[in-house]
Amino acid sequence: MNTPPPPRSRRANAAQTSTVTLQQVAERAGVSPSTVSRILNGTAVVSPAKQAAVQAAIQELGFRPNPVARGLAGGKTFSVGVVTQTISSPFYGEAMYGIEGVLDAAGYASLFVSGNWREDDERKAIETLMSRRVDGLIVFAGRLPDAALKRYAAEVPLVLVGRRSPGRQFLSIGFDNRLGAHLAAEHLLSLGHRQIAFITGAHQHADALERRAGFEETLQAAGLKLDPDLVAEGAYTEPSGQQAAQALLARGKPFTALFASNDQMAIGAALALHRAGLRVPQDVSLVGFDDVAVAEFSIPPLTTVRQSVGEIGAQAATALLDLLADRPPRVTLTPPRLVVRESTAAARKR
Repeated sequence: MNTPPPPRSRRANAAQTSTVTLQQVAERAGVSPSTVSRILNGTAVVSPAKQAAVQAAIQELGFRPNPVARGLAGGKTFSVGVVTQTISSPFYGEAMYGIEGVLDAAGYASLFVSGNWREDDERKAIETLMSRRVDGLIVFAGRLPDAALKRYAAEVPLVLVGRRSPGRQFLSIGFDNRLGAHLAAEHLLSLGHRQIAFITGAHQHADALERRAGFEETLQAAGLKLDPDLVAEGAYTEPSGQQAAQALLARGKPFTALFASNDQMAIGAALALHRAGLRVPQDVSLVGFDDVAVAEFSIPPLTTVRQSVGEIGAQAATALLDLLADRPPRVTLTPPRLVVRESTAAARKR
């Protein structure tokens, strides 16, 4: 009886996979080894057909680029550090998905850390990423002063997202928060609402100030003033939205509509309204901001201002790859737009 050969170990299989060379990938794809290398590095300017041929060859042959060898050859680690603020937030989750997709396709690993909206935590997060020799940084808004960001940008390419910063030391990508808030206020006014409550973001956030400015300017243009009794501050989380709505209701000042500065606070506010016996939208129309994935599946589905969070992340990653390749970055964000769902309706006559 013949004894069957022992099963190959994972280590042996890995060794076999590692024998696939860049040259073999190039031959299978019909391109030069240097083209394969540039595609892996994210620095190639080639046709989509060549990109697809190389990716197909990599999959067919089971080629695994060695990041250590690549780093030694080019002085790179092929990793990018990303500083979010709250990793558990659906907003940052969508943004990270967009970032990861672009970087992964270019052969870069994404290292995500959270700054928690605290300057010390942001500084510690960036120092940790720098100690791991990341090739570049993507930083979402945050509390770190521009001067600190400029010092880091002197060491590695840096893209700042969600906050405008003067100067050319790094690329900053800002959202049109004023326009978004204008669209929300204009929608409620068009439905006949005049008593409109407002849940702001924390006043330390630049985007919260911009959204308040856009909301207030639109009311003023309609001949209305922002009533201080109908304003409460939140912290861009569901519990803070619930608490802010409870505070508004406790003041006893009637309102027929409520604009929350992000979807998470709007969802929290909806719970407070429900527990107070108020129906959305029959008693109170509700509008959010961001159009995160859960907004469409809220009860009722939430009217909100859409800014494509995944697109923002993807464009930030693409811009960073441009900087790493010494190309001028090009960023074209889709303007915010209003997405009308079932949480808003015409104001009822009283």
